[in-house]
Amino acid sequence: MERRTTLRFDLTPRSVGWILLAGGAVWLASKLWPIAILCLVALVLVGTLNPLVTWLAGHGVNRHLGLVAVFLALVLGTALLLLVSVPPLVSELTKIIENAPANRQALIQWLGDRKLTQPLAHSVRDMRIEEMMAAATAYVVGYSSQVVTGIGYAVTTLFLAFYLLADGERAKASLFALVPREYHVRLARILLNLETIVGGYMRGQLITSAAIGLFVFGLLTALGVPNALSLAVFAALTDVIPFIGGILATVPAVLASLSQGSGAALLVLVVMIVYQELESRVLVPRVYGRVLRLSPAAVIIALLIGGMLLGIIGALLALPVAAGLQMIARELRVEMPGDDTDDSELRARDERAEKAYERLSAGAPPAEAAAIAEAMAREIRADDAADPADAARVPITGGEEDDPKDG
Repeated sequence: MERRTTLRFDLTPRSVGWILLAGGAVWLASKLWPIAILCLVALVLVGTLNPLVTWLAGHGVNRHLGLVAVFLALVLGTALLLLVSVPPLVSELTKIIENAPANRQALIQWLGDRKLTQPLAHSVRDMRIEEMMAAATAYVVGYSSQVVTGIGYAVTTLFLAFYLLADGERAKASLFALVPREYHVRLARILLNLETIVGGYMRGQLITSAAIGLFVFGLLTALGVPNALSLAVFAALTDVIPFIGGILATVPAVLASLSQGSGAALLVLVVMIVYQELESRVLVPRVYGRVLRLSPAAVIIALLIGGMLLGIIGALLALPVAAGLQMIARELRVEMPGDDTDDSELRARDERAEKAYERLSAGAPPAEAAAIAEAMAREIRADDAADPADAARVPITGGEEDDPKDG
């Protein structure tokens, strides 16, 4: 006789409520993700500029005046870079369009005179330049509204970062008020490390942008290409965009070098491709991996994931986000399935720090408690930097009973 098994699913009102709440949270996140990205970019700007503002304040400059000076320098510097690069590029593009038929014919002749490149000459002869230019113009016009929207988001992000920096103490106090006291020291360590990570990311980006800018300037100057400085500045600016930044930097340089002949343009194309390969496979993993404590493979994987999920913005934020998540997992002592490391001494140090903090911050308002937690976090980081091997055994400031010998 066949037996039938009946499966029953009992959903309590509480379970139904949690399911509806989770579904609502997912729906809300799908609608508000641009705001989350905007806030994340603003926080990156805060982490980048806060050390400079704090340094100015430490040298006698009023914090608000220093903040205004930093933002004015940022805006004026960006405007100056755009002024140096954009008008000459527009002028150069106009010349390229005017000289396109003659340059095309010269390229076809140069390729056709060599046996190895004769098939390429036929391909260039069959290209419909006019239709391609018309399609490119329509594409740019179609995306003009999105460019305006992006500029609006950028301005909003800049103002949000300004207000967060101007009222940083209150924002920090609000954050510490939301987190239970027993996690304040870890939160302070996480915030300090995030500032270090963001600063390292921005320094790495400056290194790679300066490297390609100097390289393009030297290459085009050696070949006698006009507007070499503006093209180099444009290459440095576009280098911040992963994946397509190299293409955006290469195309204007190659087109501008056509004025020196097809051979010079081909040389610039080959050399730029080689440089992009060296940058993506050698320079970027080493620079960012060193400052963000990410392996070269992790750098590449993070860039791919960020680009697939959120496009250009995701690729720009991928490295600091990946490094931040890795650091948070380390600070929270998250145990990975395959990691059997004995961190009992570090956990004991965390417990001593938390007990000392509880005594020192008893009855203190959130702003004062945040300052105490930050001071203790800086002490712990200084001990780690001085001697990482003995960091777990360093007593935490706060009284004799925190000495491990008493335990």
